Amino acid sequence: MNIIFFGTPEFAVPSLKRLLTHPDFSVLAVVTQPDKRRGRGNQLLPSPVKAIAQAHNLPLYQPKRIKKDEETLSHLRTAQVDAFVVVAYGQILSPEILAMPRLGCVNAHGSILPNYRGAAPIQWSLYHGEAETGITTMLMDAGMDTGPMLLEARTPIALLDNFDDLAARLAPIGADLLIETLLQLNQQTLQPMPQDDTQATYAPLIKKEDYWLDWSRSAIALHNQVRGFFPTCSATFRGDVLKIMATVPLAAASQAHLPPVLSTIAQDWSQATPTAQPGEVLGMLKGEGAIVQTGEGVLLLRSVQLPGKRPQSGWDFANGTRLTVGEVLGNGG
Repeated sequence: MNIIFFGTPEFAVPSLKRLLTHPDFSVLAVVTQPDKRRGRGNQLLPSPVKAIAQAHNLPLYQPKRIKKDEETLSHLRTAQVDAFVVVAYGQILSPEILAMPRLGCVNAHGSILPNYRGAAPIQWSLYHGEAETGITTMLMDAGMDTGPMLLEARTPIALLDNFDDLAARLAPIGADLLIETLLQLNQQTLQPMPQDDTQATYAPLIKKEDYWLDWSRSAIALHNQVRGFFPTCSATFRGDVLKIMATVPLAAASQAHLPPVLSTIAQDWSQATPTAQPGEVLGMLKGEGAIVQTGEGVLLLRSVQLPGKRPQSGWDFANGTRLTVGEVLGNGG
């Protein structure tokens, strides 16, 4: 099968690699987002997908707006392909592009559709505390992740999984599912299934304010926010921005999902009567970090990052700043 691959972030790399090494597929070209400036040096860097394409000397297209880029469109129109494969590309494809391949455009989406349609399905599934997610392959149409479904694969979500953990687990699952989907489509043994729009939920683009922590929310809600929008959630500490990188909700409901030592700590703290204000430091857990009061329950700060510093353990942060019981962390924003 002749394929053109559309993708951009690290999440798409396993799928491209699997197609490149599978004997039944030939990747004719790659379409990815333009290079972006990243890091402290603000250097112009290629996307992870571009790096793989260059390593394999594949024809490469990086249109700013694919719907209007005549060079890219001309190549797509003339290419004799069986399918366009799309994994986290980052631009909407026009009806003209969707209609070009013989078998259509096949997308691997990071949720069990019709749940979490949209740009950030992995992040929002964590934010809402889902116990399970997965990958759905589908035939793309003009809507936002509304096309008929093909195959799905599921995986559980652990309490301490963050976005990076879950994306790293889902990416190879998606790569395997794509291969099986394309083979079955080509053999005409796969029946597309329409989505039930009445059951749809959405995963929109993440906004700046979504990263701001509000200590009046519950410990589990804050934990889910931190791991879902990892590594960018923030509070304030002594007038500075403090990124909160990893947390543990010390609640009775969390005990069964925690390592033994933390499970015991959670049991102890779940029985405490709250007397402090949200954001107030209640104590220090040796080797781990500060325990903070929230609107409901307490939260262990396991990893944080101060401005201009590297991420550090909550324990090193507490010692390095001489954090004291009774200090109050402010909300983000």
